[in-house]
Amino acid sequence: MSATGRLPRWLKRQIPKGNHVNHTASLLDELNLVTVCDSAKCPNRMECYSQQTATFMILGDTCTRPCGFCAVKRGKPEVLEIDEPDRLAEAALRLGLKHVVITSVTRDDLSDGGAEHFAQCIQAVREKCDATVEVLTPDFLNNPDALMKVVAAKPEVFNHNTETVPRLYRRVRGPKSDYKWTLEMLRLIKEADPNIKTKSGLMLGLGETHEELFDVLADLRSIGCDFLTLGQYLQPSTDRYLPVVRYVPPEEFNALGAAAKHLGFKKVASGPFVRSSYHARDMAETV
Repeated sequence: MSATGRLPRWLKRQIPKGNHVNHTASLLDELNLVTVCDSAKCPNRMECYSQQTATFMILGDTCTRPCGFCAVKRGKPEVLEIDEPDRLAEAALRLGLKHVVITSVTRDDLSDGGAEHFAQCIQAVREKCDATVEVLTPDFLNNPDALMKVVAAKPEVFNHNTETVPRLYRRVRGPKSDYKWTLEMLRLIKEADPNIKTKSGLMLGLGETHEELFDVLADLRSIGCDFLTLGQYLQPSTDRYLPVVRYVPPEEFNALGAAAKHLGFKKVASGPFVRSSYHARDMAETV
């Protein structure tokens, strides 16, 4: 059963205006950079742009995975752009970013899933400016060696989203997804470099139960996950995407966030509009 009708009142918000929105969008266009803000139709993109913030999406704009929740284009990707790390670093410098978030499409066509490219982007940012770096990566084809390429580049925060509960995993994330590997990724990162803060996030409203959700949170804490985001799943459009089963009210998000903090997460962001990279700098700077 899906939620139908108009969006509830708490999912309606004003769109920020101002020169910073135009400045950020123009610079990204000038440097031919892709952001997950636009590609995934993030509801916070205008707010972030108005604050001169963007989450860079590398490895192109076309994903090789048919996830049932994501608005990013899917199909056959283009060839990697070898100058992308330099262009990304230039944008970070010119935007005056203090915390750079780098994510990507999933590239199952690449032998390492794009891990080396991630490492090059981290290095380029470090060489260009003093910003801290957060990565939000795909699963790198369940390849520990590829994962370690990114770990060796020492991002301050390493995010890999859980997205949903195990019962819904294949339906939401596709047939190649593996809940156990998601946990193993985060465990291996922390084992290899305890100084890297690990982070994960879930979308709510896909049909999960509270019991299933807290089982996942317990799993994440058991492998030392530091940061957590909980947000409302919003269907990008009515065709091909999973329907919203339930709109979770703000007070419930507040209660879930408080309970998650009690479990031991160092920082929790929980709310209808929370996304993986929303206010990422604030979260990263708390520890």
